[in-house]
Amino acid sequence: PPNSGNKEITWMMLEAGAETDVVNSVGRTAAQMAAFVGQHDCVTVINNFFPRERLDYYTKPQGLDKEPKLPIKLAGPLHKIITTTNMHPVKIVLLVKENPLLAEVEALQKCYRVLDLICEKCMKQKDMNEVLAMKMHYISCIFQKCITFFKEREDKLDGFIRSLLKGRDKDGFPVYQEKLIRESIRKFPYCEATLLQQLVRSIAPVDI
Repeated sequence: PPNSGNKEITWMMLEAGAETDVVNSVGRTAAQMAAFVGQHDCVTVINNFFPRERLDYYTKPQGLDKEPKLPIKLAGPLHKIITTTNMHPVKIVLLVKENPLLAEVEALQKCYRVLDLICEKCMKQKDMNEVLAMKMHYISCIFQKCITFFKEREDKLDGFIRSLLKGRDKDGFPVYQEKLIRESIRKFPYCEATLLQQLVRSIAPVDI
């Protein structure tokens, strides 16, 4: 089990190659044990961990491809976003905006396609990781929206951030942000996922 709830140690163990899907004598993974004893920081670290090698795989041409799916210079900036634990859409857009390598249409197109491939892999591997799959899909949706703003708006990503932050007149509710998140959940391609059904159940009763 994670060392007495120390998230730095958990991270170091993962970096060193600790397997996240190994179960103990009662069939529990490290994340399940950590959740059971209330170490939610450790659960977050484990669920958000994505080894750099798994991303670097896409920086080498595979099969008959002449070009890699992900230019090597984009691997670092994309990995930073993949492993962030703050999933607020504004935070993700700011991470894109502050990196000149990422903040352009062609780079974002390559990145979101790679995220979709990783999402598919997470759902199809034997130790399916729904949390990571949903996260990859969600970031991919935000990247695709960034592309739309780049192409259609003068104010580009600033316009996107403003839309996300703008509150409704009567109560300040961020309608655009809520719609974006709901749309990304609705577009998740694996409708049999338990996580998806839980999200839909918790969101459906909330009225926009």
